[in-house]
Amino acid sequence: MNIDFHYGVTFAVCRLAGLDPQQAQVVAHASQYVDDATTKGLLTFAGGETFERFASAHVMLDYNNAINDENRVVWVPFHFLPGGEGATLEDKAVCKPDSPIARDMVRRAIERQGAENALHRLGVTLHTYIDTWAHQGFSGIVSDHNRLTSLEGDDHDHDTWLGTLKSYVAKAGNAMGATAVSTVSGLGHGAALHFPDMPWANWSYTNLTTGPVKRENLPEFMAAMDMACKAVQGFLNNNVNYEQESGLAPAAKKALQDIVANNRDHDPEVRLEVFMAAIAKGELPGLKEEIPAYIAKGKGSWKHQATGIEDKDDGDTKPDWSPAFENSDYRKFHDAVKEHRFEVTQKILPAHGIRLA
Repeated sequence: MNIDFHYGVTFAVCRLAGLDPQQAQVVAHASQYVDDATTKGLLTFAGGETFERFASAHVMLDYNNAINDENRVVWVPFHFLPGGEGATLEDKAVCKPDSPIARDMVRRAIERQGAENALHRLGVTLHTYIDTWAHQGFSGIVSDHNRLTSLEGDDHDHDTWLGTLKSYVAKAGNAMGATAVSTVSGLGHGAALHFPDMPWANWSYTNLTTGPVKRENLPEFMAAMDMACKAVQGFLNNNVNYEQESGLAPAAKKALQDIVANNRDHDPEVRLEVFMAAIAKGELPGLKEEIPAYIAKGKGSWKHQATGIEDKDDGDTKPDWSPAFENSDYRKFHDAVKEHRFEVTQKILPAHGIRLA
């Protein structure tokens, strides 16, 4: 999923579930920041203090995407949570919606309710959780499950993403047609382009392992939001059996679906703007307010607020370490990322018979 869901829809769902605006903003910001936190390594302060940061994503053209060891500690715990089904490791690594592994992950975030960074941990968890619906069928390791031999979408999408790919294949020659799509990527859903992340898309594909697969995104995305609402309600009620919560009210669910289904720009930033405008106009029952702007990097970002560093200065500027840094959303988010990754890779996955890091 993209920023329209990870930030905009997540904020709205958090508000409907009972979080106040400030709490909802922290959770939604942390959820989206999982896709934007690409800086790893030590942050060194002027006095010699250090703070370790883990990247929860790689930029699209980062060479680390080709390093399977890196995949297993970034894409697996944050974007392609293994479903745990099958006989082989590659099969078990395939992401499944709302799997027992995913529910274990949510329960552990709920158990952290009293922690100082509990909201940040919840946001990181929700990002991973709702991605299990969008990224189902693919995995965060290099695998034949991710190599496609065909890809089809509805007419509107053919004119954009798939049309571009078909144009490339045509120029390359028909002899390459059978393998061109499969060689786009063996990692994640790269070969499926952006079809998994577009809320309205109806599409299908064939990979090298399971044969033809048909996907209809909208009902999957709405199921993800309903379960995310239940997770937030469980967090508020300290109820690890969050799946028993009420979830989205029928009127809110219907309105959310209508807003999302008709919001079809291929630019997720534009979709976020459209969604935020709809919420501000009161198109979602029970919620009529301005969703705060999301600032990923630069002035006004969590990193800038905590350290005074703009991203172009990272590594060159050494800020002063202070209590303000310790109380910052930036520090709390990165600690949440470290906690989440440890819980997933070292506790949850091994308990389900999977060792990937």
